[in-house]
Amino acid sequence: MQDKKINIAVDGFSSCGKSTIAKGLAKQLLYTYIDSGAMYRAVALFAIRNGWISDSEINEEQLRQHVADIRITFKTNQQGEQETYLNGENVENDIRTLEAANGASRVSTLGFVRKALVEQQQLMGKEKGVVMDGRDIGTVVFPEAELKLFLTASPEIRAQRRFDEMKAKGEKPSLEDVLANVKERDLRDTTREESPLRKADDALELDNSAIGIEEQLQWAIGMFNKITTKDEQN
Repeated sequence: MQDKKINIAVDGFSSCGKSTIAKGLAKQLLYTYIDSGAMYRAVALFAIRNGWISDSEINEEQLRQHVADIRITFKTNQQGEQETYLNGENVENDIRTLEAANGASRVSTLGFVRKALVEQQQLMGKEKGVVMDGRDIGTVVFPEAELKLFLTASPEIRAQRRFDEMKAKGEKPSLEDVLANVKERDLRDTTREESPLRKADDALELDNSAIGIEEQLQWAIGMFNKITTKDEQN
């Protein structure tokens, strides 16, 4: 691959396969993968464990006082998979529940949470060679990213994907609940005041409703090669 490294931002709606494509890109390019969604899930888990999130409200004051105590890191396990650590504890499985997903969507609306995590994320990408996925990577975290991808798919397709993933982990959700959660998160993500989900003006969009993972990855690699080849020629 090219010697000059760039930062790659992968944005899009929930359950669009952002993490899968970002991980695949990072592996192919020998880049560092950072799962920003896992970071928000970890914050939500921290708040849930402390009793600061209920069905009706978030104890913003408590979370604000302790957000600086939240340290999120990533480590690669023996199988080569990246796992999320919250203050030194492996919480990879704990953050993949529907409760954590919904909590993440809620805490991500809080400006002080986003500010704290964006600072951590920008430090991670300072040396380039980073692939990060989320909802505001190309617009807020890495607005100068050399390559920005935006993934989308129908709510029904995304709900089915998440439903299958949860079932594979032994959970027993209902497809109706998962679809409702997908639509609720879409509304929250696109209408929140703080860094709403939107496609960056210079992002390349892909609707992957009917496209397999390998085809998506090849498309992303093609976009990477196009960008880096163009840079080398300038």
